[in-house]
Amino acid sequence: MADLHDLTALEQAALVRTGEVSSAELTEHYLDRAGRLDDVGAFVRVTPEVARAQAREADRRRAAGEATGPLHGVPTAVKDLNLTAGVPTAFGSPAFADHVPEVSDAVVEAVEAAGMPMVGKTSTPELGSPCYTEPEGQPAAVTPWDRSRMAGGSSGGAAAATAAGLVPVAQGSDGGGSIRIPASCCGLVGLKPSRGRISGAPAYGDPVGLATAGSIGRTVRDAAALLEVMAGHRVGDPSWAPPLRGSLVGACERDPGRMRVARFSTPVITALATDSPDRRDPATGDWQVGATLDPEVLEAYEEASALLGGLGHEVVDVAVPLPPEAVVEFETCWAVLTALGPVPPEREHLLRPLTRWLTARGNAVSGPDLGRAIGAVRRHAAAAVRALDAFDAVLTPTLARLPLPVGAIRDDADPALDFARQKAFTPWTSAWNVTGMPAISLPLHWADAPGSPAGVLPVGVMLAGRPAGEEALLSLAAQLEAARPWHDRRPPRW
Repeated sequence: MADLHDLTALEQAALVRTGEVSSAELTEHYLDRAGRLDDVGAFVRVTPEVARAQAREADRRRAAGEATGPLHGVPTAVKDLNLTAGVPTAFGSPAFADHVPEVSDAVVEAVEAAGMPMVGKTSTPELGSPCYTEPEGQPAAVTPWDRSRMAGGSSGGAAAATAAGLVPVAQGSDGGGSIRIPASCCGLVGLKPSRGRISGAPAYGDPVGLATAGSIGRTVRDAAALLEVMAGHRVGDPSWAPPLRGSLVGACERDPGRMRVARFSTPVITALATDSPDRRDPATGDWQVGATLDPEVLEAYEEASALLGGLGHEVVDVAVPLPPEAVVEFETCWAVLTALGPVPPEREHLLRPLTRWLTARGNAVSGPDLGRAIGAVRRHAAAAVRALDAFDAVLTPTLARLPLPVGAIRDDADPALDFARQKAFTPWTSAWNVTGMPAISLPLHWADAPGSPAGVLPVGVMLAGRPAGEEALLSLAAQLEAARPWHDRRPPRW
């Protein structure tokens, strides 16, 4: 018989539903693994008392016929950016080391209501900003496929935990790629839903609309199931996606039909390295670091294109749908969002140099200039959605490079260079935060890596769907997974 962690999250839920395994047993299994096997920097805090109490309640509800949701009884983890009542939430920063929220946010409440015990809080970089997870005072989050390489960020802890089998599925959040980046680094499915699909209550910390919660899993169906758990809006939400027509897991069982798929591999937010050598603007101090596309990344992109064509879909090359000016406006909004972090003045010295640099940039933006930037971002988004309206999905690479060594991007001595390197590593992901379209990273390619313990490294490809089109996107993603499955791949020390 397979070990419990070998099963998909939905298979584990089926065992709980039939009574073959209790939620308490399943939770103990994962608490044991999290305690023994977290050499990947997954957790900043394991919460055994909380998890056991929630598992007992899940078993009580199952016995009483009150089980709800597709993942009832299945343990999970919560990102350290999400408010958890009575459980410390440090937002990845020493500046909030003693912060204990009085309330949980809507995502955490939805997960709890679905009967999913919380094994712990997963690691995130400071305020969830960088695309790597190297928080102060904590181990770096690394990919289980090579523990010398980054797990990505900002949901790096969630991805490391899922990829190492410390939880079967995990929640993340994504304002510029923070779910899809670590999914690619860790060989997972990373699903960013449409704007408004998941409530941001009660904080509503992103007035621009770039960020959303989402799901990380080892299969498309598991990621769909967790999104189904979290989806829904609260009264008072500033925006919400149209209600789902049915089960997202059910959408994975449907044939997507013949789709028109646009594709492009030209970087969106930075130039190619061959076209623009690294240089520093003497007036602003900003860096322009060109994106170097790893040959394996382009191979993954071409293989995915051929696979889509072989499944009967029409694949069409298109121009990048966002102009360079959109990048400037996005960066203005990003800096202001960083500056909105409620850091007490007496604790600002505890912030990382990158956070202080972004905060200073954000504080220098006037109210009218922010308003103009938000308006410009929305106009660029509308133009991109119109340009892509003839297509059912859009294919790009997820990242420009294979997972990089820990520390390869971070530069505390030069935060501007750090930020430019992040853009060069992730030149496609933020486009779909700008448009608000759903997007998913799939581990369809595995690159030979003789120097790594597993001998391979995962390479994600990314598909974006129509606005509020998660069901069609998941149908297509599940079809690709069936054509080239990856679930049976196991990293070292599994």
